[in-house]
Amino acid sequence: MQGRPLPSNLVSMTRSRQPAPAKRRRPGGRWLLQEAKARFSELVRRARSEGPQLVTVHGRDEVMVVSVGEFRRLKGEPSGAALVEALQASPYRDVDLEPQRAAMPVRELDL
Repeated sequence: MQGRPLPSNLVSMTRSRQPAPAKRRRPGGRWLLQEAKARFSELVRRARSEGPQLVTVHGRDEVMVVSVGEFRRLKGEPSGAALVEALQASPYRDVDLEPQRAAMPVRELDL
C-alpha cells in the first residue's frame, strides 16, 4: 500500500468541515427560555429597539419582555381624564341634577 498515492480528496472526505452553529434567530421576537437567559442583554436591547419579545417555556408562551415606555403606554397613568371625557361626551350633559336632601334627626346630648 505504500506505493499507491492517496486520493487528494481523502482528507476533505473524512474531515468534512461543519460550519459553526449560527445564532438561531427566532421569528417575531420569540425566545426559548434557555436562549433568553444566555443572551439576556440582547433580549433587553431588542425589546427596546424592535418591540415586545416573547419568551417560551416548554413550547408554551409564558412571558413578554417589553420596554418601560411600551409598558407605561399600555398600562396608562391612573387619572380621572377618561371619566371626565366620558361625562363630557354624555348626551345628558346639560341635565341639572339636584340631589334630594332629607332632614336628619338630631339627638340630644348632655354635656
